[in-house]
Amino acid sequence: MNDQMNEPSLSLFSGAPQHEVFPRLGELFPTGNLTPSSTPHRFPQGRQADLPSSYRFQGEARATKDFFEATDTAALLVLKDGLVRYERYALTGGPQVPWISWSVAKSFVSALVGIALHEGHVDSIEDPIDRYVDAFRDSAYSGVRIKDILQMSSGARWTEDYSDPASDISRFGAAISAGGSLENFVAGMVRETQPGTVCQYNSADTQALGSLLVAATGRTLTDYMQEKLYEPLGMEQPGCWLLDSAGMEMAFGGLNLCARDFAKIGELFRNKGRWQGKQLIPQAWVEASVTPDAPHLMPGKVLVGGHVLPLGYGLQWWIPEGSLGEFSAIGVYNQFVYVDPSRGIVIVKQSANRAYGTSPDESTNREMETIEFLRAIARSLD
Repeated sequence: MNDQMNEPSLSLFSGAPQHEVFPRLGELFPTGNLTPSSTPHRFPQGRQADLPSSYRFQGEARATKDFFEATDTAALLVLKDGLVRYERYALTGGPQVPWISWSVAKSFVSALVGIALHEGHVDSIEDPIDRYVDAFRDSAYSGVRIKDILQMSSGARWTEDYSDPASDISRFGAAISAGGSLENFVAGMVRETQPGTVCQYNSADTQALGSLLVAATGRTLTDYMQEKLYEPLGMEQPGCWLLDSAGMEMAFGGLNLCARDFAKIGELFRNKGRWQGKQLIPQAWVEASVTPDAPHLMPGKVLVGGHVLPLGYGLQWWIPEGSLGEFSAIGVYNQFVYVDPSRGIVIVKQSANRAYGTSPDESTNREMETIEFLRAIARSLD
């Protein structure tokens, strides 16, 4: 789930169609560019599958076709055991078209933190983040464990309500469009709750992790990701990170990739951090990433914009209620990288749901409905 940017060509959460804009954000903002891998990985084609004609949500059957269209779906890619079983593009989507991640980017940032920890750039996620980032020493993040930030439990005061123009996420977006520094914005935040006690979804927490990676590795987020994920995962198409005026990546949601390249983070985590015979991320990090390990992280405890969601939270990954090992990266407007390891499933849904954020209600945001839609697809391939 994610964040807001207000830019003359980008009026978010207004009910306006967005599918013309979402593949073009790399033209509207400065970018850190990601270069296709020297050994691109192309998912093999499996037997073509049909989508189920309907799925169930809130006790009723709903038509797959209607949901696909109503949520302005631009791409739907279904992998089973690493094989492409279904792939469809609509609106402005396409196999080579970059699409904005929104908060799906958060799961990539978490993976990079795990790699930085393994390489010794970060000593421990028990460390306070201001040990690495001087700018956070007199802020809400002073003395806060990196782990608590990874778990959206920093204690910083924040409201992630996309329908409220006065919310913190709206002010965050306004700061970007006005040419402000994301790191300065985060450094100016204040504490509201005891760190490690409340899971309050907070895009600034992920932006703080972006600053951590830059400080700890001495490299840009773009450069570090190019080496540690983009090249070894065999990314096929050019990608980019959107940058603020200071040249810092919008770590909270500014990653632009094609659908097949987004799927590779799902496949990597489905396989517990292994890719083509190499362990790119420690298995223990992957397992921790998709496991809520404290009461405040369990489904029904996580707050988003003041509302409780029936989802649990790991290290920048969402865990559905009643999960049998499923997990998902989720961004606003219904961006999903959904993983069901028990069935060998990875599904990417790229969307521009124009009703998203026009109210704080699930009836417009439709995230829980999307999970049921994706679950129905996964079951249909058993």
